[in-house]
Amino acid sequence: MSNTRTRRFGQVIRLRREKVAEYRTLHAAVWPPVLARIARSHLRNYSIFLREIAGEPHLFAYFEYVGDDWERDCAALAADEATQRWWKLTEPCQAPLDDRAPGEWWANMEEVFHVD
Repeated sequence: MSNTRTRRFGQVIRLRREKVAEYRTLHAAVWPPVLARIARSHLRNYSIFLREIAGEPHLFAYFEYVGDDWERDCAALAADEATQRWWKLTEPCQAPLDDRAPGEWWANMEEVFHVD
């Protein structure tokens, strides 16, 4: 792999309260083709955490990108048929933040500290 720098991402989104159980159930058995596409898109150490913030459930995602063409790998992920079907199940569970950047579903977070 030509990339010598791992890019770390943190993202946040609200989770609809009435969908918390459904979201947990979905992620207890993520489809193998979705997991395979994540791996082929060079995403590693992918985790999603759940936390109540100001009385609302929120999801925090963390992953590392170890590829050398972020745009290409994101496009391949978005074009994947299994991933598109997966998102049709997960997106109704989510409520994007109002102040996210244009084009974002999950709001990207700024990394302010890291240590290995």
